[in-house]
Amino acid sequence: MKRSKINEYIVRAKVFAEKMNMALPPFAFWTTEQWSLKGVECDEIRKLMLGWDVTDFGLGDYKKAGRTLFTLRNGSSAYSLCPRMYSEKFIFIEENQATPIHFHRSKTEDIINRGGGNILVQASKAMPDGGKSGEDFGLSINGVMTRLKADQIIRLWPGESVLIPAGTIHEFWSEEGTGMTLSGEIGTICDDINDNIFLRPCKRFCEIEENEPPLHYLCNEYPAALSCVNRGIKL
Repeated sequence: MKRSKINEYIVRAKVFAEKMNMALPPFAFWTTEQWSLKGVECDEIRKLMLGWDVTDFGLGDYKKAGRTLFTLRNGSSAYSLCPRMYSEKFIFIEENQATPIHFHRSKTEDIINRGGGNILVQASKAMPDGGKSGEDFGLSINGVMTRLKADQIIRLWPGESVLIPAGTIHEFWSEEGTGMTLSGEIGTICDDINDNIFLRPCKRFCEIEENEPPLHYLCNEYPAALSCVNRGIKL
């Protein structure tokens, strides 16, 4: 993806979040210059990959298969300073823009329609070999256990949600004709490096063509912490 398009999508997401009355935290607005002055006090953001995440999954068609996300909080059993065992994201979804079909080895998540258009979710159970099971299965939709057929499509109106357990194959998109949607994701710890199993070849983080300076660093781009000694800070 071109950096100019990534910058454009981040600006669009910030405007839409404000429209939806979903305030973003201060680090959503830190510039690359501000990040160059940050020390280890910001390691939770760095190590847990909080912040902006824009990707076309290496498929070259962002509007069809892409995402602009913002990770608000995350945890890690390997990072002792942050005992949090859950995660939360905002996901900004364009009409008909889907995630590549996938499931998670260990993460269980709620997909929540926070506002805007409708979200369509297509789901089925994964078999041990990673393929789709054709069996009926149950999912909790708005707190009600609902029996579904494999690949059945669920429509989430604003305010509605569905629980996606680990091992559930799924993809979701904003319904055509209903506009951009702000999706929330609340789940167990998010490990985007090791926990995503895509059914078709793709890349979680795309390659970037640097045709202009970044407006903000993405969650996998933060520079190393500036020495606290050099900055006169005691932690």
